[in-house]
Amino acid sequence: QVQLVESGGGLVQPGGSLRLSCAASGSIFSIPTMAWYRQAPGKQRELVAIMGRAGITNYLDSVKGRFTITRDNAKNTVYLQMNSLKPDDTAVYYCNAYLQERAWNQEFTHYWGQGTQVTVSS
Repeated sequence: QVQLVESGGGLVQPGGSLRLSCAASGSIFSIPTMAWYRQAPGKQRELVAIMGRAGITNYLDSVKGRFTITRDNAKNTVYLQMNSLKPDDTAVYYCNAYLQERAWNQEFTHYWGQGTQVTVSS
């Protein structure tokens, strides 16, 4: 059983910063990619940032230059540093891990965190 536990959301004023964390635990052999998604009310879930195990990253255009994704492979943890936050960044943020649970099993599965609310408002 794999669990993803997120932390770090909250209320922040426009222009402020927040740092989200997501730790994966349980039966894990490898995690090729870890990512952050978000979903605003009435909108579809969208990919915000993704990072491969080797460090290659990709970002949603609207957050480039403001958000930074990093990961600690030893801790199976991914972070999202969010700077210069805007009201449009308000959403529930979800952590995602695409992982292999056992070395002998070549199956890969997506796991999701429970979501953390980020609200940007004055």
